[in-house]
Amino acid sequence: MPAIPPRFDVTSEQIDAVMGTFYTRIRAHAVLGPIFMSRISAWPAHEAKIGSFWKKAILHEQGYDGNPMMVHLGIPDMHAEHFDDWLALFDEVLASELPEQPAASFSALAHRIGRGLRLGIADRDRPKGSVPIF
Repeated sequence: MPAIPPRFDVTSEQIDAVMGTFYTRIRAHAVLGPIFMSRISAWPAHEAKIGSFWKKAILHEQGYDGNPMMVHLGIPDMHAEHFDDWLALFDEVLASELPEQPAASFSALAHRIGRGLRLGIADRDRPKGSVPIF
């Protein structure tokens, strides 16, 4: 059976470079940094795991086995508004690390995934008995 082609033109090495730059900037971010720093001590392992997520999503590589929604729902100090900062920072890194077209495609995918995570967090945080967020 032929391999599934990548969603767009980006290499495994480019994804690794995006992860390294992104998480360096996350650690220095005034709002996001403390949230991440309180939960992650092994940064290279975290970057590799999230890199594996993106490689599976974009390159269809095997290796990532996780549930991003459940992980994010389990972080009580992460809130829906944090995804604005997360995505803005991610877009800055994509623009600095990748050519224009792969950066735009990667950004579109990240925003789509981010929307789902943001909605899940917003729903988790809504007052009990209120109307669900769609």
